Amino acid sequence: MHSLSASRGLGCEHPCPSPSDTTNMFTFELVQEIATFLMERVPVKPKVGIICGSGMGGLADTLDKKTSIPYGSIPHFPVSTVSGHAGRLVFGYLRGVPVVCMQGRFHYYEGYPLWMCSMPVRVMKLLGATHLVATNAAGGLNPDFNPGDIMIMKDHVNMMGFSGNNPLQGSNDERFGPRFPAISRAYNSALRTYAKTVAAPKAGVSSFIREGVYCIVGGPNYETPAELRLFKMLGVDAVGMSTVHEVITAVHCGMTVFAFSLITNKCILDCECEEEANHAEVVEVAKIREKVVMEFISLMVKHIGDEE
Repeated sequence: MHSLSASRGLGCEHPCPSPSDTTNMFTFELVQEIATFLMERVPVKPKVGIICGSGMGGLADTLDKKTSIPYGSIPHFPVSTVSGHAGRLVFGYLRGVPVVCMQGRFHYYEGYPLWMCSMPVRVMKLLGATHLVATNAAGGLNPDFNPGDIMIMKDHVNMMGFSGNNPLQGSNDERFGPRFPAISRAYNSALRTYAKTVAAPKAGVSSFIREGVYCIVGGPNYETPAELRLFKMLGVDAVGMSTVHEVITAVHCGMTVFAFSLITNKCILDCECEEEANHAEVVEVAKIREKVVMEFISLMVKHIGDEE
């Protein structure tokens, strides 16, 4: 494995736009600069970009011929601050398919605007990726869901978007995508079907594969029982603090998307309940399911590679 780590002086020479900026500072030229920096340092042109959710970063460690670049060594890149997110891009091959893994994502609650959180997706696109595989850890709101279940995302409720908080906010550059992208078919139907009928049985996860609607909230606090009951009325099956803005950005720039949630806890709908959600159980459930989740992702990536 190659690990590239430039001095932090590079970060000073090429500062990351301030998180307090309300206007998207990542122009096409700036994103292209990041992509060029990476292409000059890695021998892999990825077909698939993979975003590893909380506790699922171990997938990147299994890549063949991998090259790892810490976020802090990449010009203009923010850094990940959450436990369970290593904070680096890992390039390599998964089942013979060239990929780039985000071993740690960026969240709105870390102080980054959504356009900054989803910027790496545009970098992946300019590196050559045609597909995005996004994973996350989420709370199960559907009463039929249990910790350890895998919920394939078929749709989402963009709760943050209801207030106008959107990664595409601001001036639009047609080189990325259209001003008003359609999101009604964000989660590719053919990939979802393959995941349920082929990948799940091969990975041995058919008994706990689910499909449903994901809702994003801003965090970092977990949801109140009243909020969760409202989401349930809206048809939401799982709740988390990521992914949606990444998917919107990917669809905007023409990428094909497959995404799923690892259900790490049951949502609490009664304010008298003494149980409380916590990050430790998120990491614990992810660790228990680590091997089968990695196999499931690997099968999906191989299928994407075979489609060519």
